[in-house]
Amino acid sequence: MEFKDKVLVITGSASGIGAALAERFVQEGATVVTADINPAGQMLAESLGARFVLTDASSEEGIRGLIADVLAHEGHVDIFCSNAGIVGEFGGPELPQSVWDKAFALNVMSHVWAARHVLPHMLERGGGALINTASAAGLVTEFYSAPYAASKHAAVGFAEWLAMTYGPRGIDVAVLCPEGVQTPMIKDAPMLQANAISSAEFVDRTLDALKAGKFMIMTHPSTQPLYQFKASDHDAWLGKMTEARGMAYALLDRHQATQAAAAGTE
Repeated sequence: MEFKDKVLVITGSASGIGAALAERFVQEGATVVTADINPAGQMLAESLGARFVLTDASSEEGIRGLIADVLAHEGHVDIFCSNAGIVGEFGGPELPQSVWDKAFALNVMSHVWAARHVLPHMLERGGGALINTASAAGLVTEFYSAPYAASKHAAVGFAEWLAMTYGPRGIDVAVLCPEGVQTPMIKDAPMLQANAISSAEFVDRTLDALKAGKFMIMTHPSTQPLYQFKASDHDAWLGKMTEARGMAYALLDRHQATQAAAAGTE
């Protein structure tokens, strides 16, 4: 996958890994359109030399409107990077339906809506690329939030379906499955902080994999062995993850106690 002189759209790009990717795509010579529900994305886009479209990626109308806007202004879409997502609240089936709906809208359906509305255009032009951000949680698991774990697994499954279905028709598909990246998103997740890489490392590894034509992009060396362990002996893996979940919650409790103590001294 190459980026020079390509029209590239990236959602969820006002901060975090989306902003880091947008900056690199501009540096690679792409015409970049950034999109986010946060109006602050406008200032960032201007500083990067990109164009910004205020977009609610949690609705089909938002994604459809974004694609229509790009077709009207840039004329076509070469690469659509569906990066918008949400961490979600801690908990499981007891969480309100609205929490589950929001997680699946942003983490799964935003990818579906992007494909639904940009693929006809790409197929008509004879090619294009879809880059979908999932998570290592979609390959392994996530300890705190069931909506996040379930939706990210679904995101990986959808990307796989897209690749096998549209790859033969000239559409490149990649799915990003990072672990922790040093962004504000993980400030309250000590388990992720321990293994986090910088945004620069994440972007370097992601771009190297995209340029090499990789579908599955794991940015952390710890992901693949854990994924292989899961595939080779699911029961043993589940036992280890159950133990790790207990340690993760103990770490979170200590983190929250430290924060509370620090707040009390201010």
